[in-house]
Amino acid sequence: MKLQQVLSRVRKAVDDYGMIEEGDRIAVGISGGKDSLTLLYALAHLRIFYPNAFEIYAITVDLGFGNFDLNKIQELCKKLKVPYTIVSTEIADIVFKKRQETNPCSLCAKMRKGALNEKIKELGCNKVAYGHHKSDMVETLMMSMIFESRIHCFSPVTYLDRMDLTVIRPLMYMDEADIISFQNTMELPVAKSPCPMDGNTKREYAKRLIDQLDKDHEGARDHMFKAILNANLQGWPEKKPSGKPNKKNKENSL
Repeated sequence: MKLQQVLSRVRKAVDDYGMIEEGDRIAVGISGGKDSLTLLYALAHLRIFYPNAFEIYAITVDLGFGNFDLNKIQELCKKLKVPYTIVSTEIADIVFKKRQETNPCSLCAKMRKGALNEKIKELGCNKVAYGHHKSDMVETLMMSMIFESRIHCFSPVTYLDRMDLTVIRPLMYMDEADIISFQNTMELPVAKSPCPMDGNTKREYAKRLIDQLDKDHEGARDHMFKAILNANLQGWPEKKPSGKPNKKNKENSL
């Protein structure tokens, strides 16, 4: 996939839900994976021509597993002229050694998000962009039905009232396959997560189920995504082509 195609889909998401306003300072959470690097690359180029001027800041929360090489990502940020901050933590030690959590992903995610949000506010950012894409949204829907007995999916725009911080998801119209294609085309420097739970989660289970459904019934994933968009889910903002963000969807922050 070419950069222009990525920018077209990102621009549509940004315009549809008013994700970016004039003067925004947007933090981009960089996990080291293909999704967050694609998002970083797209926003770095979108800011060149988007009518609402904005700034972006890349942030990685290092969980402390070791052997997590971020040098090439630092080089990419320098090339894109994006300030890059690495937040060092001892989250891995706390979760796996001190607490020895049987369900480590929940606590890890909470602590990681807390460390990220703290640095975001320190940098003076008012928004944070996550690399969640169309496939993530469908997987979230599947997990909510299987494990939570509800029909739910995270919103394209979420206002965290306690943090006074807005979460945006500009990759919502991109399939994971598109991101893989873009990663290969641009040779993005993916840094593999050293976490021992990587690839062994409920999300991975949902992903396999959806892959099988899509194999058995071609287009099933796209139909599920359209169902999400048409479901009038509680807390979701209306489309705002004018570019004005909707802050009605509030969630408690860390």
